[in-house]
Amino acid sequence: MSSSSLKVACLGAGYFSQFHFESWRRMDEVTLVGVCDTDRARAEANGAPAFVDMTTLLDATTPDIVDIIVPPPFHAEAIRTALRAGVKWIICQKPFCTDLREAQTIVHEIASTQSTLIVHENFRFQPWYRRIQKAIGDGVIGTPLQATFRLRPGDGQGDDAYLARQPYFQKMPRFLVHETAVHWVDTFRFLFGDPTAVYADLRRINPVIAGEDAGHILFDHPNGLRAVFDGNRHLDHAATNPRKTMGEALIEGTLGTLELTGTGEVRLRRFGSLEGESILGPDTSAGFGGDCVHHLQSHVVSAILDGNAPENTAAAYLPVMQIVEAIYASAERGQKIHLTQSLTEAGAT
Repeated sequence: MSSSSLKVACLGAGYFSQFHFESWRRMDEVTLVGVCDTDRARAEANGAPAFVDMTTLLDATTPDIVDIIVPPPFHAEAIRTALRAGVKWIICQKPFCTDLREAQTIVHEIASTQSTLIVHENFRFQPWYRRIQKAIGDGVIGTPLQATFRLRPGDGQGDDAYLARQPYFQKMPRFLVHETAVHWVDTFRFLFGDPTAVYADLRRINPVIAGEDAGHILFDHPNGLRAVFDGNRHLDHAATNPRKTMGEALIEGTLGTLELTGTGEVRLRRFGSLEGESILGPDTSAGFGGDCVHHLQSHVVSAILDGNAPENTAAAYLPVMQIVEAIYASAERGQKIHLTQSLTEAGAT
């Protein structure tokens, strides 16, 4: 290990951790110094020193970065354990903590330390959303007025839904929004700014799932833009890998329309034209979601080494969680919820 390498220790060796480990191993600036999981065999399967206790992991490895890759009920204690060990950079998987109140408490606690906490919200790092953001910023579609994302991963049917990959999905009392649509709450903010109101109609289709697994969410964004998240985990879309983009999107403006396909391609059709042009070709990366895990983790390493301001700090992520709470409140009450207070102020209350 180079003396200048950043030492990374990971907590959790479940299904999704494979993408984290693979990314860390690709970075010349990083050394994976340990993996902790309550199942020692799972921890040992990753080639790094294996541990079954997080405190022992931290004492033995003194990492620069702790990467927390466990379900939300374990986030708060894992973060506190890392803070007690003096870890300066902590990355925590989403959904962040169990609810907004717990997340606010953690953000308050970390504010009195010298540590930085990043939420591993990686969809905004998918190359197609980066390209869409640039196109909007360059004005190629004029003023955006409509945006739609249709979530269609096709993985939610039957008694065995999610059991092979992430079985805890079946037991989550809040599922579609808290676990999945949260990606687009953050992505829509990244592309369009904070919403001013939300309206949601949620439902459960598969009876073996504890929470909702389909629904529509309408977002009012600044400058007259309306965005729709249309989610149904039972249905699929045209893609050889439905989990690459998880669905399809349209962003429509006064001068043109951007289309995201199931291949990760972004196409531009100018207003009044019958034909479109590709402005980002189909994705060929082997990593999850256009290699978004690697893009996010590389972003964090760059922030550490080059002093760049990181995206997705926990404090900056609190408004996402506030919006999620408003979505559930809308569905329960059957009415639009206006986000009248500044999201940043409300999230930090």
